[in-house]
Amino acid sequence: MLTEKNNMNKLLFLVSILIILAKGAMAQGTNEPGKQKYLVYFKDKAGTPYTLQEPEKFLSPKSIARRSRQQIALTTRDLPVNPAYISGIKQLGIEVWYSSRWFNAAVIACTPTELEDIQQLTYVQGSRVLNRLRTPVVEKADSKINETYTLASLAPIPANSKEYGLSFHQANMLGAVDLHTARFTGEGMTIAVLDAGFPGVNTIPAFAHLFQNNQLKGTFDFVQKKENVYNASSHGTSVLSTMGAYEPNKIIGTAYNANYLLLRTEDAASEHHIEEINWLLAAEYADSAGADVINSSLGYSLFDAPSVSYTYQQMDGNTTLVAKAADIAAATGMLVVVSAGNDGTKPWRYIASPADADSVLAVGAVDSLGVKAAFSSFGPTADGQVKPDVVALGQNAYVLNQNGTLVKSNGTSFSGPIIAGFAASLWQANASKTNREMIQLIRQLGSQATAPDNALGYGIPKYKKNVTGLPDLLIEKGIYITNPVGKDKIALSYSEEWSKQAITVSVFDVTGKLVFTQQLTPGTKQQILALDPQLLQKGVYLCRIRSGNMAETLRFVKL
Repeated sequence: MLTEKNNMNKLLFLVSILIILAKGAMAQGTNEPGKQKYLVYFKDKAGTPYTLQEPEKFLSPKSIARRSRQQIALTTRDLPVNPAYISGIKQLGIEVWYSSRWFNAAVIACTPTELEDIQQLTYVQGSRVLNRLRTPVVEKADSKINETYTLASLAPIPANSKEYGLSFHQANMLGAVDLHTARFTGEGMTIAVLDAGFPGVNTIPAFAHLFQNNQLKGTFDFVQKKENVYNASSHGTSVLSTMGAYEPNKIIGTAYNANYLLLRTEDAASEHHIEEINWLLAAEYADSAGADVINSSLGYSLFDAPSVSYTYQQMDGNTTLVAKAADIAAATGMLVVVSAGNDGTKPWRYIASPADADSVLAVGAVDSLGVKAAFSSFGPTADGQVKPDVVALGQNAYVLNQNGTLVKSNGTSFSGPIIAGFAASLWQANASKTNREMIQLIRQLGSQATAPDNALGYGIPKYKKNVTGLPDLLIEKGIYITNPVGKDKIALSYSEEWSKQAITVSVFDVTGKLVFTQQLTPGTKQQILALDPQLLQKGVYLCRIRSGNMAETLRFVKL
C-alpha cells in the first residue's frame, strides 16, 4: 500500500520502485525441479534510457533532496539496470524477479543448464547462487530470530512519565523523553524498517496514527513479491513498536511522529544469501522513496546448507553482500542503524553482518541498569573497528506482539530500533547534519565516549539540553568538534558568538603536552583544522578553544 498524497510521487513509487526494482511477473513454477535463484551481474549500464540529468525518473523528490542537502552527487551506480538486458534474459524464457541498480544485477530463477545460456550473453559478467533448490513456501515459526517474550509486569512508573507507560525507561535512558518534550519526535523524517513481517500493524490501536496521519509511506514484501506485509513473522511488528507506537499510558516509541516504510526482506523459516539480496533491494527501495533512516534488526553469518556460511575473517565490512549493500545505502545519505546480534554467549560470539560495515551505526544491548546483556554480540570487526557503536535497552525491553499486547523481550533486535527512532528524532533537531555527522554525534553522546570498547562501544548515548556536542539544540556553549576522529579531517563548528573574533585552537594529549595549535579567522561557523589525523596516536585528546574572553575545552577520541 502506497499512501503518498502527491499523485506524482505516488506514480513515481509505482513506476520506478515496483517496476524498476521488481521487474518480471509474479513467481510461477516455484516448485519446478532444479530451479534456484541466482544473482546475475551485468558488465555495464551502456545504452540505458536513464540519465543522471533526469534523476526524477527513478528517484523521488525527497531522495534527491536528501542527497542535495548532504552534497552527495549522483553516480552511474544510481542508474537503474538497462531494461534491454532484462528483456534479453526474459526472451530466453527465464523468470526475472528483481533488478538491482546498485549491484547492476538481476535476481533470476532458473536451472543450472539455463544459467549456462544466460552466461553466454555478451552483457553478462558473472553470477552467484543465492539459495538452495526451491521448495514450497511455508510460513513457519521464527527458527533463528531468537528473541524471547514474556508478559509485561506492572512495574512502578514515575508520576511524571505515565504517558509512556512501561516504555518510559527505554526512552528516558537515551533522553528521548526530553527530546520529545523539545518537540523533536521524528516528524518529517522517514524510517525504512527491514524485517521479517508485520502482522497486526494494520489493526493494533498503537499504530492507528500511522494510517490516520498518512505516516505509512509504503510497504513491500521482497520475499513473496507483493505489497501486503501484514503477515509472516511478528518480529517486525515488535521492532516497529519501539519506534512508531503511540498509545498513551501503554507505550510510546522513540520516533512516533516519523513516517515509515515497512519492507519484508527476511524469511524466518530459512537462512540463505537470497535474504542479503532482499535486504539490498529493500535498501534501494528506501533510497528511491526518500528514506532518511534504515532500521534493520537482521544479521548474517551462518547459513543453512548448502549455502556457505561466512567466517569471522569475512566480517571486515567489505566482504559480505549485505555489508556492501549497507555501505552503499549510507553513501546515498541514509543513516543505517543495525542490530549487533545475539551471539555473545554462543561459539560465534561476534557481531554479524551488516554490523561490520564501516558506515553503519551498530547497536548492542544492555539491561535496565546499563549493564551489558550477556547475549549481546561482541566486536571488534575483523579489520579492527570498534563494535558495537552504541548500546540501548535490549534486555527486558517493552514491545508489542501481533495482538497488540505489551510484552517484555530480549534482543539487540529491540535496542537497535530504539536507537534508530532516537536517531531520527535527534536528526530532526539537527537537520543540517549529514548521516556521518549524526553517527559521530551519537557516539559522542555515549556514556563511554572517551574510552570505547568492544562490549558496549561508545556506551549509552543520551540527549541533554546542555550537551556541548549539540550546537543546534538550544545549546549554551554552542561548539562542536569531530568525535571520534578517524582518518578524515577534523571539523570544528561553533555558533555566531564564537566567530565574532579570531579563534585560537590548541590540542593537548592526556599528559598535557601541546601537539597542535592554529589560529582561525573570524566570520565562519565551521572550519577544517590543519591537524592531520594520521599524525595522532590512538587515545583521548583535549581541544581548547579561545575567542576573546570565551574559552572552552572539548574532548575527542582518536581511533
